[in-house]
Amino acid sequence: MFKRLSEDIAAIRERDPAARSTWEVLTCYPGLHALFLHRIAHRCWTGGWRWLGRWLSAWARFLTGIEIHPGATIGRRVFIDHGLGVVIGETAEVGDDCTIYQGVTLGGTSLNVGKRHPTLHRGVVVSAGAKVLGPFTVGENARVGANAVLLREVPAGATAIGIPARIITESAAQRREQSAARMGFSAYAVTANADDPLSIALHGLIDHTAELTAKVEAMAAALDALGACPDECRGDAGFDARRLNEMVD
Repeated sequence: MFKRLSEDIAAIRERDPAARSTWEVLTCYPGLHALFLHRIAHRCWTGGWRWLGRWLSAWARFLTGIEIHPGATIGRRVFIDHGLGVVIGETAEVGDDCTIYQGVTLGGTSLNVGKRHPTLHRGVVVSAGAKVLGPFTVGENARVGANAVLLREVPAGATAIGIPARIITESAAQRREQSAARMGFSAYAVTANADDPLSIALHGLIDHTAELTAKVEAMAAALDALGACPDECRGDAGFDARRLNEMVD
């Protein structure tokens, strides 16, 4: 247990530039305290001491503001940053090297007995305020953006943002990963290249419409020069692609 505590402290110091010393992390980081208490509560839970496990988790919530059900499975080197308002449900699974920020919920959408909560694979980052709801998996090194409401599976290395969460296109995700690699760690699962996929789609449609409009106007001009262009074939002068793009931004 103390070896894992040492790993947790090293992971925090690696990912949080505000962590100035091991002593500061050990004494002042509620995420670390919550995980330490959870491991004790989880042992009680899996050992058949269910009430004691729940009692310990209730005290951990009172002391840290972080609620982790004793039945949840938490991997190694998990970092719960700030932590206030984090809720992790009974059947949730959090893989090694994951990072979870304040206000995150790993919750369920079913009242059925069995797997109800999400599984986060290794290296997942769930940003502040995100809600991950349901018994699906979030792939290795995936990112969930701030305040996203995620209701479906996320492939490895992808980024999900929005309400409901949408998956950023592969090329955009690759650009984000390259930026994160240069910085060493993508805090809050956000970089400058993490554009909203809906915005990207709308910009593409507007640009395509502008291109088609230009071609129609060129054909209308050619027909007009031949004296064979009725009024119906002339382009729509009211279409302003630049203004529409600005509205989408």
